[in-house]
Amino acid sequence: MSERPLAPVRGGWEVIIDLALAEDLGGGDVTSLATIPVGAHAQATIIAKQTGVLSGVDVAGAVFRRVNPMVRFEPRAADGQLLQPGDAVAVVDGLAQSLLAAERVALNLLQRLSGVATLTAAYVAAVEGTKARIVDTRKTTPGLRMMEKAAVRHGGGRNHRFNLTDGVLIKDNHLAAVGGDGPERVARAVRLARERAPHPLRIEVEVTTLDELAEALNAGADIVLLDNMDVPMLRRAVEQTANRALLEASGGITLKTVRAVAETGVDLISVGALTHSAPALDLSLEFALGVAPTK
Repeated sequence: MSERPLAPVRGGWEVIIDLALAEDLGGGDVTSLATIPVGAHAQATIIAKQTGVLSGVDVAGAVFRRVNPMVRFEPRAADGQLLQPGDAVAVVDGLAQSLLAAERVALNLLQRLSGVATLTAAYVAAVEGTKARIVDTRKTTPGLRMMEKAAVRHGGGRNHRFNLTDGVLIKDNHLAAVGGDGPERVARAVRLARERAPHPLRIEVEVTTLDELAEALNAGADIVLLDNMDVPMLRRAVEQTANRALLEASGGITLKTVRAVAETGVDLISVGALTHSAPALDLSLEFALGVAPTK
């Protein structure tokens, strides 16, 4: 599994912040420019409106500072922390025009990432007491992968590969491209990967039947992805594997079904919904004008 820190590097999420601000601000915040005096100072608090797990507090702070480096952003909660309605996430202090210019982008990112962390935490809680680990996929919002995968970790989940260079994962379309409809296609693909892929990378292959699982195991696959298998078949797959490889269950797994999948004995459960279907966590920015600058 790939574990990458969330770091504000050029080419990473700093670029995303710049794009988001350019999209939202356009030629300028005409409402604030027309109604708020240039020197007006304000303080605002980001407040949780519902229960959930926080993620993205550093990203939100970076948005405010990107608009105006003089804005003070003081976190009152940490990534991975469980929030209750009314909890303060952060206090921001600075020119009122700057805070309003940054507000929507900061909240959009914070709500999105906290939603991912919250959904992940629900899946992790659902499999507690089993050996199964909840992992994400590459079904992320384009451009937000680094942030969203960090949010999965904040929710207690694990990261699958970050991108296509992080590991070999032979899926159904790869098998189709390898060619041949008969037996041994899975084994042939695993052997090709073993021969040609960089040596340190683990080899994972997707299978849909127990016969294909046997091929993968005999070919020496490190991880086998069990695609869309029902619970009885997953149990048989675990018995057949006998710890010769890691087993990853995948395909249509929901909060209602994930416990039963985990209890089959699989090692990993990958859930695309963590990043492609997580609802945003409700957060708001509560403003107070006329606050004197903090000394």
